[in-house]
Amino acid sequence: MTQVNEEELFLTKLTNNRKSIIVTIATVLMFAAVLTFAIYEGTKNTVTMTANGEKTEVKTHAETVGDFLEEQEIEVSEHDFLSQPADAAIEEDVALEWEKAKEYTINIDGKKTAAWTTDDQVKDILAKADIKTTEHDKVSPGLDEKVDADTAISVEKAYEVTILDGLKKKKVWSTSTTVADFLKQNKISLGELDRVENGMDEMVVPNSEVKVVRVEKVTDVVEDSVKFAEVTKKDSSILKGKEKLVQKGENGVVAKTFEVVKENGKEVKRELKSEKTVKEAKKQVKAVGTKVVVASVSRGAKQPAPKAATASTSKAAPAPQQAAAPKQAAPAPKAAAAPAGEPAGRELYVSATAYTAFCAGCSGITATGINLKANPGLKVIAVDPSVIPLGSKVWVEGYGYAVAGDTGGAIKGNKIDLFMPNKSDALAFGRKQVKVKILN
Repeated sequence: MTQVNEEELFLTKLTNNRKSIIVTIATVLMFAAVLTFAIYEGTKNTVTMTANGEKTEVKTHAETVGDFLEEQEIEVSEHDFLSQPADAAIEEDVALEWEKAKEYTINIDGKKTAAWTTDDQVKDILAKADIKTTEHDKVSPGLDEKVDADTAISVEKAYEVTILDGLKKKKVWSTSTTVADFLKQNKISLGELDRVENGMDEMVVPNSEVKVVRVEKVTDVVEDSVKFAEVTKKDSSILKGKEKLVQKGENGVVAKTFEVVKENGKEVKRELKSEKTVKEAKKQVKAVGTKVVVASVSRGAKQPAPKAATASTSKAAPAPQQAAAPKQAAPAPKAAAAPAGEPAGRELYVSATAYTAFCAGCSGITATGINLKANPGLKVIAVDPSVIPLGSKVWVEGYGYAVAGDTGGAIKGNKIDLFMPNKSDALAFGRKQVKVKILN
């Protein structure tokens, strides 16, 4: 019994010693592990990481920034912002900033493009996309505004447009807009009568012209001359064909008021609005003679008096002024040296021809108004009034007593033309040198 108890006691003691050894070994191993971990952790570097604005501290044994980012499962694109290069060594505690780039949509004159950047100010986003703008371009939102990736950025590139404002021409910069907005942008106001050649809703395009026509209405007063009227009165005391000025005419003056429309300074319309007489016109009065010459012949033969003339000449030549009508023929005074049968008077020799009242183109009315067709028995000669005055009573050798009552285009100087009642007598007379005596 005693021996058995001792064995049990020995075994119990042995078991207790083993447990004590195991506990000791475990304790040592645990201490070693803790020490190893403490040493491992103590050799790590601290990286202060700011990712997309959030700051954290990370312990790491990574030797480079790239290793650290890979350790943290962070993928960095070419557009992202990283404060240090990926191959930078991590030898001690460091601060590292990383910001992921955002995609922005930019609309340039209707064409879309994308820009990746970490910037949020419009001008920086455009610079990142290599989009250059000028002061004339229209950018929305404004260049200094901050936006997020959901905001679309619009850029309208400016171009030159010509403005023709009346007579003024200039070039300005514009973006896509209507004519109405374009005028407003350039502070061009329109008067009540002004007009724009382009449609106000029309779009302004590059190298186009916007034409503004300046319209004005003005009043113009013009003084015009009013031609005087001519009045003719018959006067029986003046020989037919002669005229006498009784009253000299004077032009009047009238003030005319016009409404004038001008476009760009040039008159395009003129409308008469009123008239006012400033000075009355004075009529010009002429007296026209109606007195005709009555021819008579000698040798006791009584001839019918000629009727009043209705034309000036029996020939094509223009009628000269008539001389005063002769008085009733008186018995011719006898000249001492005159041959028997010849009257006394101023004597001259002339070349004589003959004519009739029935030639082609002849009216039959003499320059002094004698109707030869109605009075074929009268003796009348055509003369040059500067040699033999019209209306003179004459004696013609071989023809007898007659009246100088006609003229002719070919009767110049010492020439006369004798009236014959028929064509055969005129042709038979031919051309002769005859003596003529002017009796009065």
